[in-house]
Amino acid sequence: MATIDQQFVEYIVKTLVNNPDKVAVERKIDEKGVLLSLTVDPSDVGRVIGKRGVTAQAIRVLLRALGTKQDARYNLKIVNTDEEGNPLREEKSEEKPAEKEAEVEEVEEEVEEVEEEPEEEEEEPSELAEKTRAELADLDDLDI
Repeated sequence: MATIDQQFVEYIVKTLVNNPDKVAVERKIDEKGVLLSLTVDPSDVGRVIGKRGVTAQAIRVLLRALGTKQDARYNLKIVNTDEEGNPLREEKSEEKPAEKEAEVEEVEEEVEEVEEEPEEEEEEPSELAEKTRAELADLDDLDI
């Protein structure tokens, strides 16, 4: 039997997605609180997360409100799955250390170039400031 928190998340998510029959919420309790793992159809993951994660964040806020009422701390994990429903794992990089070192050197060169540019820009405002001060000094000499 699903608990109130599982039912709550299921109800919200099922109204958002195109495949409500593939929504599943798994509940796990640990020392940090209650972890709810949400699994949806791969085509609906974007709907649940929303633009810039706004929808997922809203669901988490609602869960936090439920948590204050239930005296529990809830965390929501959205599980990204493939077409068969297996959780996706990040692929490990197969780059060789020499390739990584080359990338680091390129980035360091770009950083050095960027660091040099602001020095040139600082000279221009100081010249402008000097001209402005001279013009203001000329205006001060006028008797108005």
